[in-house]
Amino acid sequence: MIRAAIVTVSDSCAQGQRQDASGPALREILAAAGYEVCAEQIVPDDRDAIMRVLVRLSDEAGCDLVFTTGGTGLGPRDVTPEATGAVCDRLVPGLAELMRSEGFKKTPRAMLSRGVAALRGRTLVINLPGSPKAVRESLAAILDLLPHAVEMMRGGGH
Repeated sequence: MIRAAIVTVSDSCAQGQRQDASGPALREILAAAGYEVCAEQIVPDDRDAIMRVLVRLSDEAGCDLVFTTGGTGLGPRDVTPEATGAVCDRLVPGLAELMRSEGFKKTPRAMLSRGVAALRGRTLVINLPGSPKAVRESLAAILDLLPHAVEMMRGGGH
């Protein structure tokens, strides 16, 4: 079974000022696809907080996949890609490129997402946009690739 964690990155959700809609949308998709959601957390748009949770979920919780939602835009506090890059070892650029490419078919604004996909050890961290609609569309673009990616991370062949 593939173990996945969900990290919602949002100042307003972390402060209880807004209900998280993207995390639950992501959970629903992952559960329907047969993934075990092993952790869910909301953190503010703070580079250090994001880095800490990514390290913990990768190194201590043993998650195969960590999905972030939010913090991938052009706003001054959107730092999720930078936090991800700071704690990961290798980029997996094709996943982020595919999500943006498929999103562009629906809206040109998809090209403004700066989300990345990267490996920290044997954990794949994937940044998704912050809206539930964009989460669904982005995940739909890559979901079929993820079991093979996890198999490869575990030492399986190509």
